[in-house]
Amino acid sequence: MTELNGSPADPEALRTLALTNYGHFTTMVVEDGRVRGAELHLDRLARDCRVLFDAPLDLGRVRAWARRVVPVTGRCTVRITVFDPALHLGDIARDADPQVLVTARPAPAAGAEPLRVRSAVHLRDLPEVKGVGLFGVLRLRREARRAGFDDVLFTDGDSTVLEGSTWNVGVVREGRVVWPAGPALAGTARELLRRGGAGTAVRVTLPELAGCEAVFATNAAVGVVPVTRVDDLVFPADHPMVTGLVEHYASLPAERL
Repeated sequence: MTELNGSPADPEALRTLALTNYGHFTTMVVEDGRVRGAELHLDRLARDCRVLFDAPLDLGRVRAWARRVVPVTGRCTVRITVFDPALHLGDIARDADPQVLVTARPAPAAGAEPLRVRSAVHLRDLPEVKGVGLFGVLRLRREARRAGFDDVLFTDGDSTVLEGSTWNVGVVREGRVVWPAGPALAGTARELLRRGGAGTAVRVTLPELAGCEAVFATNAAVGVVPVTRVDDLVFPADHPMVTGLVEHYASLPAERL
């Protein structure tokens, strides 16, 4: 299902989104009407709307429009995209009137497979914003998959580990959880774990991964997933601290959307 501001989406508005590709979004898994970190998702939408459009976002209406596409029972993935159909390349500087596009699709099964990732030097535009411009991300993910990996891990020019294509990365080093510090999106799954006291943020470089006991990914769609390979480095899929994080995230309470 796809709705714009609570009504069937106008194809012309979607055409503008496709051609201009300026906006931001969040993606969440909704199960029986509940979402882990719902307030984090909504707060980020409001913050990103001010960054990209210099405009407020009515979160009450966003909630109401999102609920319209969510089944009463069952599990689905909901994406909320904020954009202005009137903005285009020629008048990108005009005052914006952000609109809310909500789409729903079946959610992937819980318990995703471990990831094998390839590193690549890449810094997203405004990494703190979950923007819709995914060309660089998808190009590198495609190249990684065609080379036999599952996904891509971004680093900067000094080999600092930053984030995955659509996920945050964490490591286990010297028996404790560490979140690599650097320009990256503060994903809702990572923030929920950090609020629960899991880990500290410090700089981690790609060569330093060789001294880590485990690597894992966090994402609102899949929770916590072991990373079993980074380039030529191999890590366990069943490290007890990562397994504990998987179980802890699954136990976190969900909020009504």
